[in-house]
Amino acid sequence: MKVDSVQRWMEDLRHMTEVECMCVLQAKPIEVEDDAQQAELIVSGRAVTGEAAVGDHVARNNLQTLLRRALVVSTELGKMFQRLEKGRWQRVHSTAVRANCHVRSLVHEYSAARGTPPEMQKVNTCRFIATFLCRCIHTEDEFFLKSMRDAIHEILTDVSDSFSNMIDMALANEIQVLIKQIESSDNVHTIGSAISNLLSLTQDGPQLCSIIAKEGAVVSLFKICRQDRFKGLYAHALRTVASICCVEEGIKQLDKVPTHPSIHLENKSCSHIDLQSSGCGSAAVVAQITSPHHTSTQHLASFLESMHDIVTALINLCESASCGEVFLLASAALANITFFDSMACEILLQLNAIHILLQACKDRQRVDTPYSKDQVVTILANLSVLEQCASEVLQEQGVERLLLLLGERPSSSSPSEGAACERVQQKAAVTLARLSRDSDVAQAAIQLKAVPRLIELCRSPTERNNSDSVLVACLAALRRLASVCPDSIEAADHQQLIKPRLVDSFLLCSNMEESFV
Repeated sequence: MKVDSVQRWMEDLRHMTEVECMCVLQAKPIEVEDDAQQAELIVSGRAVTGEAAVGDHVARNNLQTLLRRALVVSTELGKMFQRLEKGRWQRVHSTAVRANCHVRSLVHEYSAARGTPPEMQKVNTCRFIATFLCRCIHTEDEFFLKSMRDAIHEILTDVSDSFSNMIDMALANEIQVLIKQIESSDNVHTIGSAISNLLSLTQDGPQLCSIIAKEGAVVSLFKICRQDRFKGLYAHALRTVASICCVEEGIKQLDKVPTHPSIHLENKSCSHIDLQSSGCGSAAVVAQITSPHHTSTQHLASFLESMHDIVTALINLCESASCGEVFLLASAALANITFFDSMACEILLQLNAIHILLQACKDRQRVDTPYSKDQVVTILANLSVLEQCASEVLQEQGVERLLLLLGERPSSSSPSEGAACERVQQKAAVTLARLSRDSDVAQAAIQLKAVPRLIELCRSPTERNNSDSVLVACLAALRRLASVCPDSIEAADHQQLIKPRLVDSFLLCSNMEESFV
């Protein structure tokens, strides 16, 4: 008995005293020789001064530290939930003590500068959880443990919510420092650095984008775009706006901007390089806010008033693009616009868009990835709804280009690139099916051996990357061509791919398995 008791005491001691020592150490910031350096989470009151580099360094370090600490605590809280569900009381207790150490350290350093908000007080409940768990470790009463599990789970949920709110408030405070730099500074380097920090933060997820938007960053960034002295920052500011607008809150903030997102799509006073740069940023904004992923469409109403100017500027940007990135953003914006208004398609036809886009596909400097080809074929698919599109596609040898797009294959194992190639194949088949309403287009496609390629995509899952959407589109295109020229398809293929109902042909092809022997 004595040996068992001592061993149990040693185990408890290891989980309690060592971590408590860590807690004491972490709660006391280690002083440094440089008196000017602030504590890790303390925002200097001199953040926005003539010494731009110092203020920017403080703001950036504070944000990075907050995110790093938040990730550590969130991970520990997640472990507590998992171990609580499994009833691993000893591990839950040690995790609770460890989480309390990290939270106390964070709260201590941050409250030294900001005071301790109520949300921070609630997060300290971690230590009470650890106290409750001490009782759970030494009992086997199932009824007691179940009641404690439910109680601790409820407390832990409240702690997690409070911690998230606390971090959001702290991040909002640090983001305000960056926005203040943008609004109050006259130094180009200071503003540019603050914009860079905001842009990097938008890459950390939609939650941060929402916080940045709520703090008024969109309005501040557009103010920069209305001042000639900051012309070199236009593209940077607009790209940051585009990143912020990946969330609904960012788009809502556009209503507060007294200017249009296409402000720099066309600027005759700029040099060619400046036009490419600022136009690229504006195209990114337009592409983002016209994305079909957004549920709200109220912000699109103003586009109808300026539709012709925006579409004209974007297609001109596609034609003059000096690199793949510029073309991708401009064509993505055009592709999105063609989805929500048919008038855009009519305008594009008037602007000779088919010639511009098909010529761009021959230029490896502009169309160099499946993502760019996806945007081009999306526009062509939407334009092909119009009857007058067929003659222009024939004139520009667009059928040959569509057949090349049907053979698009990924150059790497990247899932996103594979998905982009699937979309290219699917939309190329859809475009071909729509254009084949015109007998001249159908005959041209048959002469260029479109039928064998479509049959191959239907019968070979690997050729279409096992994509059902590509299969359906190819079956539809094949049936359209067969209706124009039945003799172009052999009897066996006609029996399996044309004669049955579309659903039956789809089931037949989707269940095919290739032999690798």
